[in-house]
Amino acid sequence: MEAASEISGGSLRKLYGGSLRLSTRIAMSATEEIAETLITRPKRADARRNYEKVLAAAREAFAEGGESTALEEIARRAGVGIGTLYRHFPNRQALLEALYVNEVDEVCRSAAALDGGDPWEELNGWFEGLMGYFATKRALASELLNYLDHDAPLFQTCRVSLYAAGEPLLKRAQDAGVVRSDVEFSEVMQMVFAIAKIPTSDPGQTERMLRIALDGLRYRPEA
Repeated sequence: MEAASEISGGSLRKLYGGSLRLSTRIAMSATEEIAETLITRPKRADARRNYEKVLAAAREAFAEGGESTALEEIARRAGVGIGTLYRHFPNRQALLEALYVNEVDEVCRSAAALDGGDPWEELNGWFEGLMGYFATKRALASELLNYLDHDAPLFQTCRVSLYAAGEPLLKRAQDAGVVRSDVEFSEVMQMVFAIAKIPTSDPGQTERMLRIALDGLRYRPEA
């Protein structure tokens, strides 16, 4: 995405121009773009099944073992031979990149799939799902930085796609009068990411902190 380098402070205003009014259609096009330009999925049904099985196993294995995870262990969890894994992902970097993009793809599609229900509930639900993405993202991004720079096209395009998917949800909630109007999407993303990085052995505590933080976004008329 050529305009990715134009992002400043997490804002997409320069990318799309004027007052930002992204639609679900734009969010979907952003999702399709990262899937089509950054990864190539198999077209044959059986190959596609193995591809998805390897990605699912890799997500689980990397979340548990991080950089110590061996590709042989991922193949074992996926129920495929190591040769099958290498046919889809010729090296470790290729698997890491595909998994990273796949995680972003799922988060973007979850926003695009929302049906226009309660703006506050949909915004909260999306950010709660985003917390799971951040947990996987930290492990993947840390290892990917062994191969890529911080400003690599993969990171830039995924970042733009996440903002294109999530920012319309905040704007819709603000237009509905349920979220304060002085909040930028980039600020909320930074807040959620900071919460996701807090070390804790209790996922319930992280969820509670997120709910408290998001409650601070609510619009409250001055007395």
